[in-house]
Amino acid sequence: MPAIALIPAVFVVGFEELVEWHYGPVGIFGLLLLSIGIKTKSHTCSSIGAVLLAVLVAGPTM
Repeated sequence: MPAIALIPAVFVVGFEELVEWHYGPVGIFGLLLLSIGIKTKSHTCSSIGAVLLAVLVAGPTM
Protein backbone atom coordinates (compact mmCIF):
# COMPACT_ATOMS: atom_id res chain seq x y z
CA MET A 1 0.00 0.00 0.00
CA PRO A 2 2.72 2.61 0.78
CA ALA A 3 4.35 1.93 -2.60
CA ILE A 4 1.08 2.72 -4.37
CA ALA A 5 0.83 6.05 -2.53
CA LEU A 6 4.51 6.82 -3.13
CA ILE A 7 4.31 6.76 -6.93
CA PRO A 8 1.82 9.68 -7.29
CA ALA A 9 3.65 11.64 -4.60
CA VAL A 10 6.94 11.34 -6.49
CA PHE A 11 5.18 12.40 -9.70
CA VAL A 12 3.65 15.48 -8.02
CA VAL A 13 6.94 16.56 -6.46
CA GLY A 14 8.74 16.05 -9.75
CA PHE A 15 6.13 18.10 -11.60
CA GLU A 16 6.41 20.92 -9.04
CA GLU A 17 10.19 20.97 -9.41
CA LEU A 18 9.86 21.09 -13.20
CA VAL A 19 7.44 24.01 -13.02
CA GLU A 20 9.68 25.87 -10.56
CA TRP A 21 12.78 25.30 -12.68
CA HIS A 22 11.15 26.25 -15.96
CA TYR A 23 8.72 29.03 -14.94
CA GLY A 24 10.21 30.32 -11.68
CA PRO A 25 8.33 31.68 -8.69
CA VAL A 26 5.36 32.83 -10.77
CA GLY A 27 4.83 29.26 -11.95
CA ILE A 28 4.89 27.97 -8.39
CA PHE A 29 2.39 30.66 -7.37
CA GLY A 30 0.07 29.67 -10.23
CA LEU A 31 0.37 25.98 -9.33
CA LEU A 32 -0.30 26.82 -5.68
CA LEU A 33 -3.41 28.83 -6.56
CA LEU A 34 -4.66 26.05 -8.81
CA SER A 35 -4.17 23.31 -6.22
CA ILE A 36 -5.67 25.37 -3.37
CA GLY A 37 -8.65 26.27 -5.55
CA ILE A 38 -9.27 22.62 -6.40
CA LYS A 39 -8.97 21.45 -2.79
CA THR A 40 -11.24 24.19 -1.42
CA LYS A 41 -13.58 24.04 -4.44
CA SER A 42 -13.03 27.74 -5.07
CA HIS A 43 -13.66 28.32 -8.76
CA THR A 44 -12.15 31.80 -8.67
CA CYS A 45 -8.88 30.68 -7.11
CA SER A 46 -8.47 27.68 -9.40
CA SER A 47 -9.35 29.75 -12.47
CA ILE A 48 -6.77 32.41 -11.63
CA GLY A 49 -4.11 29.74 -11.13
CA ALA A 50 -5.02 27.99 -14.38
CA VAL A 51 -4.98 31.24 -16.36
CA LEU A 52 -1.64 32.21 -14.83
CA LEU A 53 -0.11 28.87 -15.80
CA ALA A 54 -1.62 29.10 -19.29
CA VAL A 55 -0.13 32.56 -19.81
CA LEU A 56 3.27 31.32 -18.66
CA VAL A 57 3.16 28.31 -20.95
CA ALA A 58 1.94 30.33 -23.96
CA GLY A 59 4.35 33.19 -23.29
CA PRO A 60 5.84 35.44 -25.93
CA THR A 61 6.98 33.64 -29.05
CA MET A 62 10.21 35.43 -29.86
